[in-house]
Amino acid sequence: MRIITGIYKGRHFDVPRSFKARPTTDFAKENIFNVLNAYICFEDATALDLFSGTGSISLELVSRGCSNVIGIEKDRDHHAFICQCLKKLDTDACTPIRGDVFRFLKSCRMQFDFIFADPPYALKELADIPDIIFTKDLLKEGGIFVLEHGKEQDFSQHPHFIEHRAYGSVNFSIFK
Repeated sequence: MRIITGIYKGRHFDVPRSFKARPTTDFAKENIFNVLNAYICFEDATALDLFSGTGSISLELVSRGCSNVIGIEKDRDHHAFICQCLKKLDTDACTPIRGDVFRFLKSCRMQFDFIFADPPYALKELADIPDIIFTKDLLKEGGIFVLEHGKEQDFSQHPHFIEHRAYGSVNFSIFK
């Protein structure tokens, strides 16, 4: 896993083979961030990374200048790996929280400039995530939400949907 650009550009982290999480591929990550640059400036932005997995997106957001990133990951080993990566970068711009995403969202009182969610594609509540984000008013004015999902889901009829991008088997729906 590598950081694509920013102050930590090129840094590599070896994800243990035992991990269940599938990090967003470098190809897909680079392309979606190229698209997102037209929608948001990450410098000093606040961000929320849901289902952080290996922390790939959280690390990328910190590298791109986000002032505050909160990453939510339920798995103990994955959370520990994210903490190790952040320690190697010697940054406090990211707060990794070990916990359930839906519990976090239920109690969250913050708003963010950017929210990224990469749930397991088979998660039965996956289709509910955009509604939760907008019902809870978690995005700041002009904020962007990106949901990574499988090809079976179609969010084009959602009232906040603005764009869909696919890179191989990785699909992203962008909401505003």
